[in-house]
Amino acid sequence: IRLFCCLSVVLFLASCSKNYKVEGSSSVAGIDGKKLFLRTMKDGEWVAVDSADVEHGLFKMSGPADTARMVALFMDGENLMPLVLEHGTVEVTISNGQLVAKGTPLNDKLYEFIRKRNEMETKIEELDRKEARLVLEGADIDEVHAQLTQEGEQLLKEMNDYIKQFITDNFTNVLGPSVFMMMCSTLPYPLITPPIEELMKSAPMEFKADPLVKEFLEKARENKTLIEEQKRMQEHVAAQK
Repeated sequence: IRLFCCLSVVLFLASCSKNYKVEGSSSVAGIDGKKLFLRTMKDGEWVAVDSADVEHGLFKMSGPADTARMVALFMDGENLMPLVLEHGTVEVTISNGQLVAKGTPLNDKLYEFIRKRNEMETKIEELDRKEARLVLEGADIDEVHAQLTQEGEQLLKEMNDYIKQFITDNFTNVLGPSVFMMMCSTLPYPLITPPIEELMKSAPMEFKADPLVKEFLEKARENKTLIEEQKRMQEHVAAQK
């Protein structure tokens, strides 16, 4: 009876353990024989979590996933795409025109966000071609420019509002901090812009305590202090002239 109880406990614990599986396929020429890596950011460096060789366009990885964490899929030194390692099977598709991960809740949510954001960016980029086409068709260049500038500003606002809402909706899981850092990577250096300042007003401590978010905010505050000091020095020099 005691042995049976011990085996029952072991089987119960095994059934409760959470694991991730990454099952990938690729149609990209020349990828066979390559090694792919899952890497996570730690102390400012990419650290390997798992790896697999690509054979006949297929690759597989698996491991424990007690908590969801953000990683990136690398080939050699190239960062191909973000992934969430969470309990379940993640299906990864790599082709010349598509990089997609699906099959688990957070990966589905992440790649739906990426799809919609890409659609919005495409609409903004198309405005330049639209302006050139309308001018060639004989429209007044000043009127066209004014109209499309207004359209561009509206589209940009919609995209920024969508990104902000996505981060807000995911404050308490790995997607919120990760997408926030993607947004901040477009800045020339860490800086608390008005949209970031507004976002932080509603952000919970759990979000602000994320290591990457915390480091960004600390550097942004340091940069703000340096900029203010430089401005005061310039004003002081100007006043002495």
